[in-house]
Amino acid sequence: MTANNTARDEIFEHAPVALQLSDFSDVYRLLQSWRSAGISDIVAHLKAQPAAIGQYYSSIRMLDVNRTYLRLYGANSIDDINRAAVRIFAQEDSAMAIEEIRRLWNGDRHFTSDTVNHRIDGTKLQIRLGITRLTDSVEPWDRTLVSIEDLTHERNAQRSAFINEQYAAGLFQYSPISLWVNDFSEIRAMLENLRAQGIDDFRTFMNVHPDFVQQCIAALRTVDVNAQTLTMFGAKTKEDLLSRLSEVFRDEMADTFREQLIDLWNDKLFQQREIINYSLKGDMIHAHMQWAVLPGYESTWERALVALTDISARKKAEAYLEFLGKHDSLTKLRNRSYFDDEINRIGRRGPFPTAVIVMDINGLKPTNDQQGHAAGDALIRRAAEAIRKACGDAHQPARTGGDEFSVLLQHQGEAGAKEFIDALQMNIELNNQFYPGARLSISCGYAVCNKQGELEAAIRTADQMMYDLKRSHYTESGKDRRMSPSSFRPSD
Repeated sequence: MTANNTARDEIFEHAPVALQLSDFSDVYRLLQSWRSAGISDIVAHLKAQPAAIGQYYSSIRMLDVNRTYLRLYGANSIDDINRAAVRIFAQEDSAMAIEEIRRLWNGDRHFTSDTVNHRIDGTKLQIRLGITRLTDSVEPWDRTLVSIEDLTHERNAQRSAFINEQYAAGLFQYSPISLWVNDFSEIRAMLENLRAQGIDDFRTFMNVHPDFVQQCIAALRTVDVNAQTLTMFGAKTKEDLLSRLSEVFRDEMADTFREQLIDLWNDKLFQQREIINYSLKGDMIHAHMQWAVLPGYESTWERALVALTDISARKKAEAYLEFLGKHDSLTKLRNRSYFDDEINRIGRRGPFPTAVIVMDINGLKPTNDQQGHAAGDALIRRAAEAIRKACGDAHQPARTGGDEFSVLLQHQGEAGAKEFIDALQMNIELNNQFYPGARLSISCGYAVCNKQGELEAAIRTADQMMYDLKRSHYTESGKDRRMSPSSFRPSD
């Protein structure tokens, strides 16, 4: 057996994804017999003859499985798997099995599908099944590699997210596992050379010599990658990917690789963390990385196995959910939750002075009553637009009620508050010139907090000023409804 075969056997045995080597030659003969019998529509045949699905599974001969596979199914050996095969591979949905057979029928050499298996103890497993037909050894299809990705925890998390956040349904998508075999021996030599020079505080060393990270990235050697890696990174061939690694490993990778080097300095030969890489098209890929030196190479680091799981969809969903948690859906401004957090933060630690501006749209209720809520919503969005422009990039306004907005102007006193209100009024006038229909008018109150513990009082002062101005607006416009200040709520 060659050294290359030995390395591949070790990769198979210790891969962090469950792998099964099977003989599909009987499957090949079964499908050929169906073709000879005149079957052309395999899906219709399997639906009409469900017993044929059992024939398919009975034709698969399992040759070998790796450690992760045994752990996944709760087995001690391949014999345990074979004895419990009927229970383990029982199909709850024939559509999944039909799709698997259809892909083989069509001659696909590699495909993935989501299905359900069971552990030996009966526990249900949500899995992603990957089937790859390897080069035939003696007979057609006599070497087929099956990979099993356990999605049970992810699917349970998705199910919970679907219940709580229905708008996030379908955002969490998982790609097949990307496997890399890397040679870290040169990096190990560089680290040992530093130790020989008497370096003992490696983190400080890298702070002083940030270029060392780039030197280590350049010293990294990729020995092999699998087919899923090419798909994940948009490479046509292995040579295409390996010749363009500088496009894959760039920008943010320096920070995460720096932490990886620190772990290696501390002899952590198994690591996992989230990283950012890029496809050859330039698309950012968020991935969960598992990195381990293969057994037998602990002293040289010549072979390290890297498993990358694409979590880009999850990252986008998390960012979207975080955005919704702190933003108002109608105006896209910050919401009440964000404003309350800012009150607590600034109230405790400053900075001071901080000016509080409280704003309320005048005439929203008549607009809603006379023109409908769509017109009222449009007026709210116009108010948000004017307020946002008045804030610029320096401050974050929030919609804190139906027609009420607030902003905390950090490092600003009374002059800054008045300057903001003047800018807002100018933007309101411009807004009214641009938009037809209801005229936008906003009452503003302000107060300044100069020290810790007074922010809540400043907000009450600004709130009272705003209501006084709002009452004056209605009086001057002939719409005084003889309400007390406390009666002017955000719906007025």
